[in-house]
Amino acid sequence: MSKAELNKIIPDLTCQMTGDKKIKMRDLKGKNIVLYFYPKDNTPGCTTESIEFQNLLKEFAKLNTEVIGISRDSLSLHEKFRSKYDFSFDLISDEDEVICDAFDVIKEKNMYGKKYMGIERSTFLIDENNKLIAEWRKVKAKGHAQSILDYIADL
Repeated sequence: MSKAELNKIIPDLTCQMTGDKKIKMRDLKGKNIVLYFYPKDNTPGCTTESIEFQNLLKEFAKLNTEVIGISRDSLSLHEKFRSKYDFSFDLISDEDEVICDAFDVIKEKNMYGKKYMGIERSTFLIDENNKLIAEWRKVKAKGHAQSILDYIADL
């Protein structure tokens, strides 16, 4: 499995998305893509982050940028999460962790003394030629969407 590396073309992985879509990463060519990985639908931080991205979608669109969220949740959970908060962007289901592995976001986490493997909140910016041009790891949810928008505006 090839890995996503800064300043290189991303691996051409197939994704299952909300809206009953199945796409290949190369199909995203022509726009900047903000691909944000989050741990779990309907949790406080993930909901905050997703709502903030939703609220800035028009601003991202003005910068030829599409936002896509991704977690290990199932498509049915994604559809419920998307519907509950009226998100107009798509969510990718990566239950088998293929995309998570390619972007190296599965990390050991610790909650209440219990260690487990989970998604480290991370965001990647892919340019219109499918090249990974920026990454943010160990992201704090609040205010993150605005900082990504500001970064893109400064490109």
